[in-house]
Amino acid sequence: MLLAPDHVEPRTGKIIKQESAADQGASSGKYAVQPGDVIFSKIRPALRKVALADFFGTCSADMYPLRPGEEITAGFLSALLLSEGFSRYAESLSGRTGIPKVNRSDLAGYHFPLPPMEEQLRIVEVIDAVSAQERTTEASIAKLKSVRAGTSSAMLDEFAWDHTLVDATDDAIRNGFSPVESEVWTGVQMLGLGCLTSAGFEPAQLKNAPSFVAADHAAMLRDGDLLMSRANTRELVGLAGVYRDVGSPCIYPDLMMRIRPSRNCAVNFLAAVLMSSRTRRYVRSAAQGTSESMVKISANAVRRIPVPLPSLDEQARVLAALSSLSRQVDAEVGELAKLQALKRGLVDDLLAGRA
Repeated sequence: MLLAPDHVEPRTGKIIKQESAADQGASSGKYAVQPGDVIFSKIRPALRKVALADFFGTCSADMYPLRPGEEITAGFLSALLLSEGFSRYAESLSGRTGIPKVNRSDLAGYHFPLPPMEEQLRIVEVIDAVSAQERTTEASIAKLKSVRAGTSSAMLDEFAWDHTLVDATDDAIRNGFSPVESEVWTGVQMLGLGCLTSAGFEPAQLKNAPSFVAADHAAMLRDGDLLMSRANTRELVGLAGVYRDVGSPCIYPDLMMRIRPSRNCAVNFLAAVLMSSRTRRYVRSAAQGTSESMVKISANAVRRIPVPLPSLDEQARVLAALSSLSRQVDAEVGELAKLQALKRGLVDDLLAGRA
């Protein structure tokens, strides 16, 4: 029998923690989950994801499984955790350490209105209608990304891949620096490995650098630097992206490499090459490690990555085509963000009787 690591107490409208064997299991990196549990990320509340479990198993310790009581529906609880009200509450907690995170005691301290079951079902019905639009938009984004990837591969295959990465760079390929994260804001940030995604660079995992990291540190980034992960799972190792300014000085970690292209290679073109299916296959085959959960690609293997190096005009032609598709993706992503904001606000309005 699986014990509930979390549940919702419907009589008081408080999310509370139930001490159980599953809690002890969390020390090993897992929480027990069963169908009907609502799972959400406790790290970086503004970026958290919420999902309804349909399986027996476990989730990692950076997630929380919540088990609804008899007087609250899983759909209503899911919507509540995505509401603006809970978002504001969760974000306010980051002031304690500068690291946005929801702890167990925070869940116990959050109160919310608990409408009758019929009203909960009505709220969920309205929210589900917006969720259907979200799913349609997400499918459109996935299709556009697939078209962009196919277009990139087709255009890059027009060229001879008769150079290596070294030929396309002006500077040494350098690893970053990974000091212990500061619990308070110091004015300097550092990237987490999660900032390199299948979509390129996304500032989704920023940490506070310690105070001794100065603005002239060797690992300090500048806008337009090309980054590549040198360690991760086999599927994720070697992801690349062009760094964009995050609003404060920022360094990159030891598990990333900084690559600065030469004058005869545009940074976005090289990023497209590194993220192409051809290069991804090379990187996965070259990565080594005793565990599939953490493999590494050596600096020598990175330097030997085959790349095409056409004229700057030809590079610009490829980038123009990809840019057009990227704008379409960005437009759809913007629409998705609007729908997500609408859904968050709807829950607050519905709870207050304004919708």
